[in-house]
Amino acid sequence: MSARVMPGRTDGLITLGAADGLWVDLTADSAVPTASGAFTCSPAHAPMGYVLLGGHAVATVRTSGGQWGVPETEVRRAAAELNAVRLDRQDLVRIGPFRGAPRQECDEETPLRWRRRITRDLHEPGGPEGAARHDVGRPYHLAGIAWRQLLVEQTRDGTRRTWWLPRAVVRLLDAAEHVETQWVRAARTRQASAAVTEQPSRPRRAREAGGRQTTSPEALTASPRPYTAELEGQLYSVLSRKPGTSRRVAGWACAVCRTAPAAVLDHCHEHGYVRAPVCQSCNTLERPDHLYSNDIRVANRYTRLFHTDTDDWLHHWHRCPGCRARTILPLPHLAAWTAHIACRSLRPTHRAPRGRKPCGVLRVSWTGSQNAPRSCLFSVAVDFCPSGEHRVLARVPYREAAERFRVWLAETAPAVAAGAGPDRVDGLPAQSRPVIADTSGEGLALF
Repeated sequence: MSARVMPGRTDGLITLGAADGLWVDLTADSAVPTASGAFTCSPAHAPMGYVLLGGHAVATVRTSGGQWGVPETEVRRAAAELNAVRLDRQDLVRIGPFRGAPRQECDEETPLRWRRRITRDLHEPGGPEGAARHDVGRPYHLAGIAWRQLLVEQTRDGTRRTWWLPRAVVRLLDAAEHVETQWVRAARTRQASAAVTEQPSRPRRAREAGGRQTTSPEALTASPRPYTAELEGQLYSVLSRKPGTSRRVAGWACAVCRTAPAAVLDHCHEHGYVRAPVCQSCNTLERPDHLYSNDIRVANRYTRLFHTDTDDWLHHWHRCPGCRARTILPLPHLAAWTAHIACRSLRPTHRAPRGRKPCGVLRVSWTGSQNAPRSCLFSVAVDFCPSGEHRVLARVPYREAAERFRVWLAETAPAVAAGAGPDRVDGLPAQSRPVIADTSGEGLALF
């Protein structure tokens, strides 16, 4: 849409109704579908002082005539950011339901809370269809995004429903929630400061119509700072109990994708060390898809872990001093790597309209544990084969899988391999976890 004069425009401000139309017009060709009521329907609420559009906050201003308006330039900027988002509808992240949903800090009164909103709406009587009929004609949106058009519902065992959204949308909504949280915190800080004394230096303000002043989004929101290994070598069991850890984590950008704000503190379950703060999307991508305690379904997302973004993920996993010292991956990740990479050539294929298609669903299970490498064995199998003739493809001992991984690591990510090894333990804390002796007789210490 060109920068023509719009109805309802005054000194750079446009009414909320005009902003609704502008938002839909500017994002008509976006890969992410948007809603027509981004400024006038819940959860947007102009008196709060801002409206969320994707990962952007647009300030709202009350003009001298009593109407609410927003800066047109900010709407255009938010639309340009959304239009640049690349959406893969096949790259899905599960958003619920979960047995133990992560708790939010009780003192945060941010209205978005998109995961709770989606869960509440989908639990309406009659499911998603019943929730949609609850308010006929009202567009359901989150941060201006029409999330219902992207929601995928899957059913397991014929009864259990799960809900999924594309990863790009999850990152947008996480970013919107982070921006909103920072906005609310900044507003509270200003109110507390004004109650005590007049600060000599004030945030940059934008002069609006009718002499009204509003704080610009850039002054109110602070971008997450890059993570620079501040927590390396610390034990998760200790750090997670310290007061204020969750608030500190939220101040960093995700250490893997480096774009979304961090939400959780990822750690190595095998050695107990903190890796880095990551966003919900990357945390879900990194988590093994366990069917049982010793059984993993090797989904398509492992392509990103071991192909597309290999260097980033290998570097992230080796932030654990235990994995870095042994030049290894945690047992579930090593099992997935063995099935997805080392046994790739063994996976059968079947004829498909466009060539040949890999057979069924890849799965890997194991017996024993990494604490007794000599008796630990990986079994790689194929489930749901169309013709039903494939079962176990290979059985790989743990030590053989570990050696294959080290060779592959040196060829695929030489920088990560160069920083690993028994002499690369500078990040170990003074009091590390107890060493578990290797009973195989070779004297290799397992952290």
